[in-house]
Amino acid sequence: MTAPAPMLPSGGKPRTGQSRVGLPGGRPPAAGLPTGDERELVTGEAVTLDVKPASYILRAAGTMIDWLFSMLIMLGCILLLVATGGGLDQALVRTLVVLILVFGMVVLPTAMELLTRGRSLGRLAVGARIVRDDGGATGFRRAFIRALVGVLEIYLTFGGIAALTGLLNTRSKRLGDLLAGTYSQLERVPRPQPLALSLPPQLYGWAQTADVGRLPDRLSRRIAQFVRQAPQLTIAARVGLSTELAREAAPYVSPLPQVDAESFLVAVAVLRRQRDATGLALEAERLHRLEPVLGALPHSFPDR
Repeated sequence: MTAPAPMLPSGGKPRTGQSRVGLPGGRPPAAGLPTGDERELVTGEAVTLDVKPASYILRAAGTMIDWLFSMLIMLGCILLLVATGGGLDQALVRTLVVLILVFGMVVLPTAMELLTRGRSLGRLAVGARIVRDDGGATGFRRAFIRALVGVLEIYLTFGGIAALTGLLNTRSKRLGDLLAGTYSQLERVPRPQPLALSLPPQLYGWAQTADVGRLPDRLSRRIAQFVRQAPQLTIAARVGLSTELAREAAPYVSPLPQVDAESFLVAVAVLRRQRDATGLALEAERLHRLEPVLGALPHSFPDR
């Protein structure tokens, strides 16, 4: 008996045993679901990391805080010099003022970035950190280049060059970042919320015999991501994405329920999660039973 197919807005020609819901060969995944973009970082072990650069507004806010902090430090040092150095030679005073400016514009940002591993007062406030383009921590050379170029693009031009360069760069890099090979990585991300799913009532009977074990892991993650983001999508995008994902998942699910595409995806996500949880629980139970054997010596040999 042929299993009923999911009721999708745009169906295809049925074939023996199930409806044809797979994508044509070579068609890219649904739009709106991340499948790799410029935020992805591939490490030397070929592991893809999803890192998020700090936005232009956050970088501007952090830079303004750092600029204000440096200006207060330099102004305080100059006022202290004026108050205590009345009898000093004018040439020495000018030299000390130059040293104070160099300290506030170059030495202080470099030392702060090195000691805090890419952070500063402003970046701590916005939750960002300066890292290399490959995701590693910055060193003295990169911190010094950023601070030295910052004298021109932040202090001498009042941030004009940095603002223009950041607008033209996808990672909001300023000129110092381009020369040093660094960017600002956003580290303060929202705490992930657990995905609360429940099986639709009309699919309780179907779930007793449904098989989702052949569903690929990558497709399963995309379905779970869609189910999590569905409430934030528009109706048109929600229907389109659910239809396309249901077509991709249908060849791996048996039998196919007679429901709409989104209910079908929710049911698949629930069953897949229950299957994975059961597998992890069984594995933990087996390891617990084997623990006395794995930890004991062979043939009751005494532990000396």
